[in-house]
Amino acid sequence: MSEATQEEQRFVRDDWYGAELTGRHYVRCEFHETDLSEAVTLNSVFTDCVFGNVRFNASRHTDSAFTGCTFKRCNFFDAEFTGCKFVGATFTECELRPLRVTGGDWSFAGLAGADLRAVTFQGVRMREADLTGANCGGATFADVDLSGAVLHAVKLPKAELRGSDLSALDPLNAELTGAIVSPEQAAVLVTSLGLRVRA
Repeated sequence: MSEATQEEQRFVRDDWYGAELTGRHYVRCEFHETDLSEAVTLNSVFTDCVFGNVRFNASRHTDSAFTGCTFKRCNFFDAEFTGCKFVGATFTECELRPLRVTGGDWSFAGLAGADLRAVTFQGVRMREADLTGANCGGATFADVDLSGAVLHAVKLPKAELRGSDLSALDPLNAELTGAIVSPEQAAVLVTSLGLRVRA
């Protein structure tokens, strides 16, 4: 195990404000009431870790991974994730606004009931992610792969959805008032309603 790898460690009330974590690897570690505000991660990997009451405010993350991690009551105010992986990660009672995500893989992520109003997901893979009952009013999901996603009772009023895969979206079980879609996406939604469009 390299010096950059730590396994099954527990960090409580640590002050990592503004820390720069490059090439680190944490496996099954726990972070509680840790301050990661304005921290920067690059090519770092967190595998099956637990984050409780952790502050990610204004932090920046590039090409890092948080696979299988659990986030509970964490604050992501003004956080940015670029090219990051959150495959299988779950979020419970977290503050996720405003949040900007560009690229990366959030497949199988658990975001049920999350408040995602006005957040931005651009070019993200979110296959089979759970967005049940999530409030995504005014959010941007641009060029996002939502195939197989769980979108029951999702709220998407005034959301920007152009370029995203909406094949898993049932318009009868979602709030879509004012959502912006492309003509091609509109055709998909019409078909899911059992309608046929003829000139």
